[in-house]
Amino acid sequence: MQGKTVIITGATSGIGEVAAIRLAQQGARIVFTARDQARANATLAKLKQANPGADHAAHMADLSTLAEMKRIGAELAREPQIDVLVNNAGALFNKRQETVDGLEMTFAVNHMAYFVITNLLLPKLKAGARIVTTASNAHRGAKLNFDDLQNRKGYGGFPVYSKSKLCNILFNRELARRAPAGVTANSLHPGFVATRFGDQSGGIMQRIVRVAKPVGAISPEEGAKTIIYLAASPEAAGVTGEYFYQCKITAPTKEAQNDADAKRLWEISEQIAGLT
Repeated sequence: MQGKTVIITGATSGIGEVAAIRLAQQGARIVFTARDQARANATLAKLKQANPGADHAAHMADLSTLAEMKRIGAELAREPQIDVLVNNAGALFNKRQETVDGLEMTFAVNHMAYFVITNLLLPKLKAGARIVTTASNAHRGAKLNFDDLQNRKGYGGFPVYSKSKLCNILFNRELARRAPAGVTANSLHPGFVATRFGDQSGGIMQRIVRVAKPVGAISPEEGAKTIIYLAASPEAAGVTGEYFYQCKITAPTKEAQNDADAKRLWEISEQIAGLT
């Protein structure tokens, strides 16, 4: 990774921060997005310690609004070179919330932010560049209702989160088809990881997550391994359109392998974002 530039969304804690630090230790320059300036500064300090010679950078953004997604995408697109894009920012919300754009918050943050930023950066990616998208096995059991993508009916925090992770895999599937020649795109399940994720989701989900983590969760170091593998490993070069777990290709659900749904989701997302 010596001399390469890696862009990561969601890199101030958990698997995103671990991946950023490990890739920096391999020689990469890390550019990341963050919501909180103090946390961004703390991550920058760790990155400078991991790779003092690189000019790491943080960009502040609220990835719940289309305007911010587009603004940060345009800022990141000014990078002279982008070798790896890691879509990692995500959240779970126990109660339904709508963004200023009228989008359900989980759909906006977990899917649309990936979609908008990736599309704005695609023209900058050259052959050999890699796109890595953090999905989850939480997609298992989820099905998309294209008549209610904004989850207005029967909202439940975890079921809606599961649908957003299904969106991630479908997005990656269509992205691999549309990406410039030589640019790879893969998604992954990191495992159930002991991070800050879900700690502020509210309600019963917050309590369940806090109880479950000490019992069955793996460390952020373990959870970040597949991100690092897909971003840096020579073995992953040339592999595209796949879903990984523990650094190996695995099969997502049949719903996540539906090419017609992947294309439909892409086209709807384009309309929502005003991108073509």
